[in-house]
Amino acid sequence: MLDFFTIFSKGGLVLWCFQGVRGPAAACTAPVNALIRSVLLQEKGGSNSYTHEALTLKYKLDNQFELVFVVGFQKILTLTYVDKLIDDVHKEFRDKYRNEFQQNGTLGILNGTFDFQEDFLRLLRDAEESSKARAPIIMKTFEQSEKSKKTVKTLIETKGEKPKEKTKNKKNKGSKKEGEWVFQQASVVNTASPVSSAKKGGLGGMFGMLKGLVGSKSLTRDDMEPVLEKMKDHLIAKNVAAEIAVQLCESVAKKLEGKVMGTFTTVTSTVKQALQESLVQILQPQRRVDVLRDVMEAQRHRRPYVITFCGVNGVGKSTNLAKISFWLIENKFSVLIAACDTFRAGAVEQLRTHTRRLNALHPPEHHSGRTMVQLYEKGYGKDAAGIAMEAISYARNQGFDVVLVDTAGRMQDNAPLMTALAKLIAVNAPDLVLFVGEALVGNEAVDQLVKFNKALADHSMAQSPRLIDGIVLTKFDTIDDKVGAAISMTYITSKPIVFVGTGQTYCDLRSLNAKAVVAALMKA
Repeated sequence: MLDFFTIFSKGGLVLWCFQGVRGPAAACTAPVNALIRSVLLQEKGGSNSYTHEALTLKYKLDNQFELVFVVGFQKILTLTYVDKLIDDVHKEFRDKYRNEFQQNGTLGILNGTFDFQEDFLRLLRDAEESSKARAPIIMKTFEQSEKSKKTVKTLIETKGEKPKEKTKNKKNKGSKKEGEWVFQQASVVNTASPVSSAKKGGLGGMFGMLKGLVGSKSLTRDDMEPVLEKMKDHLIAKNVAAEIAVQLCESVAKKLEGKVMGTFTTVTSTVKQALQESLVQILQPQRRVDVLRDVMEAQRHRRPYVITFCGVNGVGKSTNLAKISFWLIENKFSVLIAACDTFRAGAVEQLRTHTRRLNALHPPEHHSGRTMVQLYEKGYGKDAAGIAMEAISYARNQGFDVVLVDTAGRMQDNAPLMTALAKLIAVNAPDLVLFVGEALVGNEAVDQLVKFNKALADHSMAQSPRLIDGIVLTKFDTIDDKVGAAISMTYITSKPIVFVGTGQTYCDLRSLNAKAVVAALMKA
């Protein structure tokens, strides 16, 4: 049984809606809004299915008329007719209101009335009956198979005898001999004429120049397949994770399929443009992190703003924490660094060195006698969550604006260390949890982020566990134009890249320029 079926424009205007269960009229609003935010706006349309709480949503895009068809049903149900139903409704609705869309365009959608209830109920009955009436598949017996017709003689190959070549049946093609006239499909072709072959070659060359052009016709999957295959290989070569590259190309194909192209527009340029737009959209995710604004908001509430850094070993967490400290000090905020990496030898000494250098760059006499950066540490072998809690309490009492919590590097499949990280985040409830990752990784980026988020969720005792809020991408200066890790990380988490590390000095910290990254990614 369906919960709802709705048809709306890509502009957000609901054209028609059916509710299969009793409840408020807005019962389908939350799941559909979640689908729009998490899938359609994030360019994750590779799959036509989406799960929201207890519901499974299936959807279909109509790119010619800019429509979206969405059906929702309980995910515990196995409804085999849903795919057929959504295809039938799509075809019926298009055919019924095609003239209205073509003649009036957007105005037709705004002013139109769409009485589709009876048609939908008929299609729903037909789909349900067809699923019930489907006969079970009966397996063939051995006597009915092709293998049973072969004899032992056909399987024996005599020594020195050449195996018979299989002749391919060519439709509408006769055998041609030198100087012979061949009759095919009511047309006569002289196979011995060199003049006709020359003309044919000239004509083919002229049309070959226009091969990639489409004149006011709908794009099909077959048109896009060769271009998408090249685009997928190009993305993988630029360090995008293979799984993400496939999903991106699938999303672009669904976005363009059925779309009417203008005259003298190449399929390649159309697909490339759509892919570029999708990549820019991915790098500008739904939540934007503005650290300076959030710090000032915390100041108004007289509390420190807390940022926790996590990630795998050797990616540059402590180094980039020092860069972010320098950036905050330059913006007149005081910083307390909490040394919660009590596992790695030399971790506390590294932070102490950074603190000394930062204080040398910004001495207290330049800030009215105020120490702008200080280290809070309790040595090694202590509980990291306890040290973080003490540091936050100390920062509140001493009037520090920001607390930066450094944690030990850990592999995503190390359960004890992931449990300790989940505990630190759950106990101290930081304002921002940043995952520090390398720009050098490809497929590993997906594995790291998925497992980090999963481990934080599994090891947290809270009902709604705290996950990663943003990403710091390090070693960005070492990869030239192979910037695919940025796409992989943002795509898999839907979280923004807050900072990009671009060098060895404290000044080498940048915000991500989405268009520049996409331009580098698409460069041949």
